[in-house]
Amino acid sequence: MILQTNIPFVKETYNPITYSSKVCLLGSCFSENISEKLAYYKFDTFQNPLGILFHPKAIENLILRAINQDEFTEADLFYLNERWHCFEAHSELSHTDKTVLLSNLNLAIQQTHTALLEASHIIITLGTAWTYRHIETDTTVANCHKVPQKKFLKELLSVDEVIASVENCIALLKSINPKITMLYTVSPVRHLKDGFVENQQSKAHLLAGIHQTISARHQVHYFPSYELMMDELRDYRFYAEDMIHPNTTAIKYIWEKFQLAWISHESEQTLEEVATIQKGLAHKPFNPNSEAHQQFLAKLQAKVEKLQQQFSFMKFQ
Repeated sequence: MILQTNIPFVKETYNPITYSSKVCLLGSCFSENISEKLAYYKFDTFQNPLGILFHPKAIENLILRAINQDEFTEADLFYLNERWHCFEAHSELSHTDKTVLLSNLNLAIQQTHTALLEASHIIITLGTAWTYRHIETDTTVANCHKVPQKKFLKELLSVDEVIASVENCIALLKSINPKITMLYTVSPVRHLKDGFVENQQSKAHLLAGIHQTISARHQVHYFPSYELMMDELRDYRFYAEDMIHPNTTAIKYIWEKFQLAWISHESEQTLEEVATIQKGLAHKPFNPNSEAHQQFLAKLQAKVEKLQQQFSFMKFQ
């Protein structure tokens, strides 16, 4: 009996991700899930410098600002609930000290500029097509920071607007890094605060917009993380307690599909070596001072040093 429909995958052969790749990840919280897996296996990654960004315009604004090295000023900040915030960044960057926030934001812009110049791959995960326009400044924000809802207009990006934003990102990235490989995906996280019907409409606009622009010939690809969650893992046992986010099992499953499609064959041995080291580092001995454990640590350290001779960017804790 066949009890599951499966999405077919073929290994990317033109420019798969290797341990020589530099991977930049931007977008919704699912970007962070994939980034954490890549980081665990010690790939060279750069992730969400302004925190989680949910909609296409927020990601486009970050890329534009980073490429132009357009630094933030005090005019971009505002004070609310005893903290300073920026509408273009996630609340995790907010700070009680305005100077610290401004410094962190501009450091992130410089780091992003360098990362985009050097990246071999960029993975962009779109979460929603719903946006909020700040009425006073007439700008679309990345995060509302609990500013009262009456100060915003809630807007749904049309398919054409999603297409335009994605095309702008592609053009911007190619302008400074013509060889970069772009991989778009739609987050499987459901934005149910927008409403059940509204969430589906939002995802539909993202999917339609992306599929109008992807082109393997131009190194712009799509990875079906949303479809994997909806079609292969269509059961609530694959969701976290909030019934909205994928749980650990689902993330691992989607990662394995990503690995199958995008991680090069020649990197698989190194990946396994890294996994062995990571498991060894997580091991908790009954007697840390025993001779056997000290020998175990020495062998582990030898494995770490051997890998670091090949890949100097790898850091183990």
